[in-house]
Amino acid sequence: MNKMNKNSRNSRKRRKKKQRSNIANKYKKYIYSLLVLIGIFFTYIIYYANMNIATHDDAKIKSGGIKVIIDDLKIQGYDVGTIDKYLLYVIGEPKIGIIDFKGKTTINRMDFLRQITELSSTHQQEKIMLIPGETLEIFFDNVATKLNLNSEKLMIEYKKLSPYPEGGIKPDTYFVSTGMSEENVVELMVNLTEKDYEKMATEKIGSYDKVKWQRILTIASIVQKESANIKEMPVIASVIYNRLAKNMRLQMDGTLNYGKYSHVAVTAERIREDDSSFNTYKNNGLPISPIGSVEKEAIEAALNPAKTDYLYFVKNSSGVHTFTSNFDDHKGAIKKGRD
Repeated sequence: MNKMNKNSRNSRKRRKKKQRSNIANKYKKYIYSLLVLIGIFFTYIIYYANMNIATHDDAKIKSGGIKVIIDDLKIQGYDVGTIDKYLLYVIGEPKIGIIDFKGKTTINRMDFLRQITELSSTHQQEKIMLIPGETLEIFFDNVATKLNLNSEKLMIEYKKLSPYPEGGIKPDTYFVSTGMSEENVVELMVNLTEKDYEKMATEKIGSYDKVKWQRILTIASIVQKESANIKEMPVIASVIYNRLAKNMRLQMDGTLNYGKYSHVAVTAERIREDDSSFNTYKNNGLPISPIGSVEKEAIEAALNPAKTDYLYFVKNSSGVHTFTSNFDDHKGAIKKGRD
């Protein structure tokens, strides 16, 4: 009996040992297969990274993160994709600017990606800021001075690229390479703005209808010029809509701060002599186009004005506006503001 038990125990031990051996062999096979796959993967990555890319033009590297940059390079016709995104994450942070291939028809992929991260070493970058409410004429004068470009050419390129006579570049801080041309600079700013406008219009009104959007931008630009702060914006927008509904002239000074008059005080003489559509003291309705750049909050106010019966407003001693619904109260607010 004891002998049978001993044999049984030995048999179980042998089976367990064999099972452990089988499991170990399976793990070895899995590990070996995994190592082979990893080896194949890295071999392919090395092969891929050393492939040549056809260069048909200067590559414009814009802001917006690695995904946006790779997607934009694909639009420009460069053979890049998902793997290049991960390679860039490893290589370093992309810089804004232009890669000049100096006549080369092909470039090694890694050299191409490396140049994207090293643009700042060969192209100095300037910080260009467009403040809310500023006009393109003043803005392009500043850009031209800072980047040694031609302000008239900047405006010409803008008119080619933007569907809006004004307001087609959003207020923002742009990092621009000194090697960029007038076309490159304007293209960078307009493209970023168009993407934002399309996204906002689709979310807010269901589609990006540029005729409707220009009207919204025009109202928003007046809101931008007239508001003392962001909190006032929906209320200023309500006054605009209320006056339009009653076929009243807007009679707002901010509409006369267009173009070169962006920072010029509006006087009685200006009001008498200005015959443009921007003179809302002389003309009914809205100006023909936006007056200046508009920030997101001004657009949102134009899309969602406050519900009021206000028709008038005047700046008070606190630096904000007093809103009223009739002319007598408005005259009282003016008198109080002068006291």
